[in-house]
Amino acid sequence: MTSSPEYVLRRLELTVVRRLDGLLQGAHQGLLPGPGSELGDSRPYVPGEDDVRRMDWAVTARTTVPHVRDLVVDRELETWALADLSASMDFGTADMDKRDLVIAGVGAIGFLSSRVGDRFGAYVIHGGRVHRFPARTGRPGLYTLLQALVAAPRAQPGADAGTSLADGIELLSRARRRRGMRVVVSDFLDPVDPRDPDAERPWERPMRRLAARHQVLAIEVIDPRELELPDVGMVTFTDPETGRTAEVHLTRKVREAYAEAALLQRESTRRALRRCGVAHLVLRTDRDWIYDIAQFVLRQRRTAHLLRRAPTAGGAGRPSR
Repeated sequence: MTSSPEYVLRRLELTVVRRLDGLLQGAHQGLLPGPGSELGDSRPYVPGEDDVRRMDWAVTARTTVPHVRDLVVDRELETWALADLSASMDFGTADMDKRDLVIAGVGAIGFLSSRVGDRFGAYVIHGGRVHRFPARTGRPGLYTLLQALVAAPRAQPGADAGTSLADGIELLSRARRRRGMRVVVSDFLDPVDPRDPDAERPWERPMRRLAARHQVLAIEVIDPRELELPDVGMVTFTDPETGRTAEVHLTRKVREAYAEAALLQRESTRRALRRCGVAHLVLRTDRDWIYDIAQFVLRQRRTAHLLRRAPTAGGAGRPSR
């Protein structure tokens, strides 16, 4: 993102609004059961328990069995994002750096949340600290957050010592107790033996605690060079976290071993997030991130729709009496 912050944010907003318009409009439902204004699914009528004013006559006529229409309670949703801008995010070999993709992901969720009147706040890992931006409604607060992310200086090697992704997730879990949506945007890279994809990751326990109370979306940001290396001979690698360098000859054996380790690392991340019970979205610097977000939202909606309908199939879910 080499242009001015104002231009970058305006282009980001237009991209999100034009290409994701309506996909997340009203996508969240109330966190508590109760009467509301949004129509839910139909289910068999229970005499003495259901209000006859909520009778679904269309379904009743079609099935010849009395059905009522549930209502979904309206609740304001508070969304908090944890953006990882540590030194490992200052890397990219495709259309954008990983940190640019982090800002794009946070901006997409923020713009779509602000359109339905939700409060949006963020914690940002940068420079060895976790910075807090309070939750606000509307665009001004979101623009303040995104401008701070765009203007944040590149992390210096070793500057992130003492602050980890696990620390950020733990802080997010402790500080915001009100139920809502939580989004963690990171590359989820950590010093775990890639040969054991079932090994517990350092951030796994705080992520499980976070998911026990909130709806959590984990956005994994990756670059194609983190998955495989080109056949270019001798290259110099630099560790962005420590600044250490090493010269490596990229022979076929080295490239194959690297690709295998990268595959195991990604599988380890996928399994860990699945054990935590959180939604998992992968964004790549060499792909159309808007398209990936749209496809992810559509899949989540289909899954949620099937889960809501499953208990009513064949009368299932009706309490025995």
